Amino acid sequence: MYGLLRSLLFRFDAETAHGIGLRGLDTLEQAGLLGLVARHPAQSPHPINVFGLDFPTPVGLAAGLDKNGEHIDALFGLGFGFVEVGTVTPRPQAGNPKPRMFRLPQHRAIINRLGFNNLGVDALVRNVEAVRNRRGILGINIGKNKDTPNESAQDDYLHCLERVYPLADYITVNISSPNTAGLRELQEEQALRRLIGTLRDAQEQLGAKHGKRVPMLVKVAPDLSDDDIEAAARVLADLQVDGVVATNTTISREGVEDSRYADEPGGLSGAPVMQQSTYVLRRLRTRLPESIPLVGVGGILSGADAVAKMAAGASLVQCYTGFIYRGPILVRECVAAIRRRKEAPSRGHIFPT
Repeated sequence: MYGLLRSLLFRFDAETAHGIGLRGLDTLEQAGLLGLVARHPAQSPHPINVFGLDFPTPVGLAAGLDKNGEHIDALFGLGFGFVEVGTVTPRPQAGNPKPRMFRLPQHRAIINRLGFNNLGVDALVRNVEAVRNRRGILGINIGKNKDTPNESAQDDYLHCLERVYPLADYITVNISSPNTAGLRELQEEQALRRLIGTLRDAQEQLGAKHGKRVPMLVKVAPDLSDDDIEAAARVLADLQVDGVVATNTTISREGVEDSRYADEPGGLSGAPVMQQSTYVLRRLRTRLPESIPLVGVGGILSGADAVAKMAAGASLVQCYTGFIYRGPILVRECVAAIRRRKEAPSRGHIFPT
């Protein structure tokens, strides 16, 4: 069924198809017909505990598909164990000029330069408050507005952190999108220490205020050098963040040089980012304490890819571009592959139970 839907959607440009697809999922969910395109993976008899949260399955949806939290009910209906919405900014912003999304079907990839297009954090909060049936863990991904200088970035992140804290199961700090000018400079060691240190203090204060501690994760880029990875790991370990999401999209065009869209600016996602993203994940795992779990994302288009992320040190995985190309069957396939790997006696456990 999804193959037919995809063939229809791929007749539209990528961003138009994105909107049509999400509205279609909402319609099917409201009519109780999501089973036509999605069959839930079998859940583990015991949830997977990561960051102190119980995940029904270790396979989630990465941020970016639902920036405003408008489709949460439908997305959980596709069988994801967790859904991450956003990136959201304090004020609404239109993002970069269109066209700004490009499919590379021969490479099972997408280039996007959306630029944090969203309706602002207040709209997202209203949408999350309206969710009827949260069937998994909900993450909220926060960023800064395009016109906010990096010297004031912490104000934007603090505002979003405070607004979404009561509603999120976990919060991801996005400092790694290539589509907001200068954003990745916040990954530099001293800038990272200032920003995350400030947010960690606020996280503890908000925990006391609301009577619950919401885990805070940091999302990093796949384009970090080895020295950058080691510096980031030092900071994140020192500040005792709750987790790291590895990774965002890449600015590299290695492997897609023959595409008609290779020269388009933006972040590349999908199969071509798998190797580098997993490399960064593995390097982080060897440099961070085991108390800081990792979420592996970038290039997952099969169950074997999900297992490779787990083997590299991930406790959870997320997909986005693979989901666009393969649909809900990818979720079931990844859950099944991870479960088989976990249950194989000779291989031991590859994620927490």
